[in-house]
Amino acid sequence: MVEMIGQAAGSIWNYLNEKGESSVSKMKKELDLKGNMADLALGWLAREGKIEITKKGLTTNVKLV
Repeated sequence: MVEMIGQAAGSIWNYLNEKGESSVSKMKKELDLKGNMADLALGWLAREGKIEITKKGLTTNVKLV
């Protein structure tokens, strides 16, 4: 499971590196991350200090730091 989360985290990092800040819902859809895999991967990246998560109204955004 840890390997799958790490791969999802890498996909998210690459996506944000290429596209810049994104809403979490848009990113999940474009990367086709199922279930809670995106949430687990975002937690991984946040714990490593690689992303910043912000809330704008009802939208949760994420970007690289």
